[in-house]
Amino acid sequence: MPVKIKRIYEPAAPEDGQRILVDRLWPRGVAKAEAHIDLWLKEVAPSADLRRWFGHKPERWAEFQKRYLAELKDSPAFEDLRRWVRGKPTTLLYGARDETHNQARVLADRLNGDD
Repeated sequence: MPVKIKRIYEPAAPEDGQRILVDRLWPRGVAKAEAHIDLWLKEVAPSADLRRWFGHKPERWAEFQKRYLAELKDSPAFEDLRRWVRGKPTTLLYGARDETHNQARVLADRLNGDD
């Protein structure tokens, strides 16, 4: 079952399955009661230093992916995420405006390639 990604600002839908927020910081303007999340796994998000360095600049995307995957390599939080999504419909939620260059995309690609 492929893991999907979605901006947290989009409405929740039944086809989302379980909804996991993968941002280190709570997204601006989203009330926790309205977010409809099953889990906030902030520990799986990029480190603060990596997030600041990347700054959602598309020209840094390839290097960001490489550095982020290195952070995930021995991450207990990534193993927790892998256990959560195994065999269940799952949508990873993120707050970034850029729907192509964000950590949820890296996580979903990694999780979808693991099966």
